Amino acid sequence: MDRLVTTTFLEMKSPSQVVPLEGERRLEIRRAEVPCPELNRFLYVAVGGPWWWYSRLVWSREQWRAWVERPEVETWLGYRSGTPVGYFELESQPGSQVELSYFGLLPSFIGLGFGPELLSAAIERAWRLGPERVWVHSCTLDHPRALATYRARGFEIYKVEDKIEQLPDVQPRFFPEGD
Repeated sequence: MDRLVTTTFLEMKSPSQVVPLEGERRLEIRRAEVPCPELNRFLYVAVGGPWWWYSRLVWSREQWRAWVERPEVETWLGYRSGTPVGYFELESQPGSQVELSYFGLLPSFIGLGFGPELLSAAIERAWRLGPERVWVHSCTLDHPRALATYRARGFEIYKVEDKIEQLPDVQPRFFPEGD
């Protein structure tokens, strides 16, 4: 199915741009220290299904393994009372930059205020890697509050693109009956 998708690219060029998160921290943030393709695929499908994340669905186990074993890639999870709430992937890239390549919450935790906290942890970790730039992109297939959440933490828009994308005929879903 063809669909017009607007992609917004955002960046920070200095840690001074970060808007600090106010309030109590409720999440425990932990890195997935052992690369695990099954974990990353699970998170990709469970978090991204409602938002039509589809590009990695065709990846083989070997492609997932190659991705997560790259030293430039880090996978982090946010936990609440021992239960995963969401995750983010960071990719260190040439030119002294870090991309927040994937970020999101499991559907059961959307709307509970965990997004800004998890995003703040992602930004803090990205800057600890020592880049000159941290960037992310969001699109009209993401959660409706995604763009506002990125901007509220200090990201600034530097480019917007419209493109017709060929989406799968069926929306990716974690459960057969829907998310």
